[in-house]
Amino acid sequence: MATLSVANTFAAGTTIVAADMNENFSDIETFVNSSPGLIQDSLVDAKGDIIAATAADTVARLAVGTNTYVLTADSTEATGLIWAAPTTGDITGITTAANSSLSGGATSGNVTLLADVNNSTVATATTADYVLIADTDDSNATKRALVSDITSAAPQGTVTAVSGTAPIVSSGGTTPAISVATNNAQLILNNTIFN
Repeated sequence: MATLSVANTFAAGTTIVAADMNENFSDIETFVNSSPGLIQDSLVDAKGDIIAATAADTVARLAVGTNTYVLTADSTEATGLIWAAPTTGDITGITTAANSSLSGGATSGNVTLLADVNNSTVATATTADYVLIADTDDSNATKRALVSDITSAAPQGTVTAVSGTAPIVSSGGTTPAISVATNNAQLILNNTIFN
């Protein structure tokens, strides 16, 4: 960068005349207007103008862009920059992994994801676990519910009687004994074979 040099210097107590000061001001003005590396206010014209390089040690004004436009690199432009409308992004893909409890997905456009019990791992439920329900009191919105709340809503009671017809007969009562006659055929209960 150039160094500013003025014709006149002044020490304390020196009488300064207008001609000497004007010469110094002229030196400063020449330096500012002609020295490389100094950017002039006159380079920009409007609020939002940007100063950008067009080559090594060379600058130019990039006029303010249109509202909502974004500054984008563009090597075909003199400044290497251009104001452009932002592009709208698109989903490149949503897939559902195994055991994610979701189904659906897409590679573009509108995407639908659904809760899918068939894409879930199997677990033994406890009363502290949650399950998803369609809440009929809220337009079938998907919500969670405690297993204990669901089981408490189920009808409660005890067996009061068991009856049947041959080949199944019962002794009746609240804890009945059930007899099964197979007539020489196999009876399978809970994967156990009875002859």
